Amino acid sequence: MRIVVVTHDPAWKTEFEEEAQRILRVLGDCVSCLHHIGSTAIPGILAKPVIDILMEVENIVELDKTLSAMEGLGYESMGEFGIPGRRYFRRSNALGVRTHQVHAFEAGSPDIARHLAFRDYMIAHPTEAGAYGELKLNLAREFPEDIHRYMDGKDPFIKEHEARALAWWMNRKA
Repeated sequence: MRIVVVTHDPAWKTEFEEEAQRILRVLGDCVSCLHHIGSTAIPGILAKPVIDILMEVENIVELDKTLSAMEGLGYESMGEFGIPGRRYFRRSNALGVRTHQVHAFEAGSPDIARHLAFRDYMIAHPTEAGAYGELKLNLAREFPEDIHRYMDGKDPFIKEHEARALAWWMNRKA
């Protein structure tokens, strides 16, 4: 899989909204809330053109019973995929290029707050968002065929800013 980082596309918001409606049609009451997360949710940032969706559910075991519905939408179910308590789904187009990812957690999971805080922090802090976009672009150029090195290269930035984001986010909610 070739790693491609592109200029932000305002159409990503609509793509998320359309995909969210498709998911809600097949999963219904199983889903508490769907959020657009990741870089495609941050206006102006350079990003891989993959729509990340955060799915909140009341009961992860109930979600597990709906795997065939997600598969019917073209998603591949990957289980926890390295994060305990998560259910991860990915969808690719006819050329095998990833287009969507769904990260599902039970309501109240700290992973929900982590994702939303990072997104909101980056939106509110465009200088940091710009630095993150540039980092991703440089990593994609350096490791165009190595997703593991690309991800490892982003990790220190994400951890540092995620901690700041959570503190900022909790302060705003207080």
